[in-house]
Amino acid sequence: MSHARPGAHRSRGHRRAARAKRWTLGLTLAILLSLAAWPVLDHFGVFSDDGAPISFAQGGATGTGTQRRAATSDVRMPTGPAAAFSVAATVPEDNTKIAVTTLKGKRSGFTGRVWVWVPPQYKEARYAKSGFPVMIALPGGAGYPVNYWMGTDLKLEASIDKWSRQGKSLPFILAMPVLNPHPDTGGLYWDASDIPGQPRMGTWLTEDVPNLIRANFRTIKSRDGWAVMGSSTGGFAALKSVLQKPHEFKAAIASGPDITPDSRLWTGHKRQEQANNPTLLAPRLIAAERPDVYIAFQVGTVGSDATAKPKIEDFVRRYTRGPVRTMLSVIQGGEHNAHTYVPNMVNGGLIQWISKHMRGPVPAS
Repeated sequence: MSHARPGAHRSRGHRRAARAKRWTLGLTLAILLSLAAWPVLDHFGVFSDDGAPISFAQGGATGTGTQRRAATSDVRMPTGPAAAFSVAATVPEDNTKIAVTTLKGKRSGFTGRVWVWVPPQYKEARYAKSGFPVMIALPGGAGYPVNYWMGTDLKLEASIDKWSRQGKSLPFILAMPVLNPHPDTGGLYWDASDIPGQPRMGTWLTEDVPNLIRANFRTIKSRDGWAVMGSSTGGFAALKSVLQKPHEFKAAIASGPDITPDSRLWTGHKRQEQANNPTLLAPRLIAAERPDVYIAFQVGTVGSDATAKPKIEDFVRRYTRGPVRTMLSVIQGGEHNAHTYVPNMVNGGLIQWISKHMRGPVPAS
């Protein structure tokens, strides 16, 4: 019988242990390197699902079968046809998706992109047959080819989610359409209006976009579930829309807005321009005595907001009576930009105020 030399088995055991140790160390290093690289790769979209199709239907096709059975009479279930949405961005705070679609407006004839975000509550089972309030969010500047509210850097979506869970805001669906039909070359704007001979941007924003949302999402039938918000030129659009169509929209948040239309495209169209002028629309609504509208203004004290502030204050002083209800938050040191306006929506009490006067989803009992 042969015998192994003393220590031979122990030597092979040491070699196996050393290999195992090296393998474990290598695996650990690989994991650490992967974790370190993940944020970089994610930043460049390696793990992104941007562009992937996304559906918001629950429990079946949009607008069919049990989807049509609402929880209450004020709920409008999706009417269809379903739009083709794709993922445009992911909100990092809650992993919700911002979607985008191209809308061919049946009433305006204009074709443009619309971004949409729904709060996490929308997909909760207890709200499966509940209607959600809608806020149309309009940007300043060109508002074309991108509506900047769809960018996660401004944190509008994350803020609405946070505030709604804190009981400070309703869980709004956000609709974020392009504001203008072209870039603002030379400071050219369309004043969110139907200017003769131009793309009908007023109809696009206040009829086609709401109809897109009604077709694809559970909404509230009455105007109690519809609001408009915007900054600068988008703030003018929000102010004008709620005064012009008070039977469609109940509330607005106007941040650093223009008070009167100022597009050079109005030349030769004085009558139509007056029909889109908030300083003329407000007295008409006051004379009609109904319905009530709620307009929350905010403005900073620095830069162009310092110039806009007296005009906004004058509007509030002149027209806050009868059905025109207003509030004004002055942001000391605030500048004319969305980074100033979003935090002050809650710090200044604007989102709480309009939410108080609107209607939210009702959970199943």
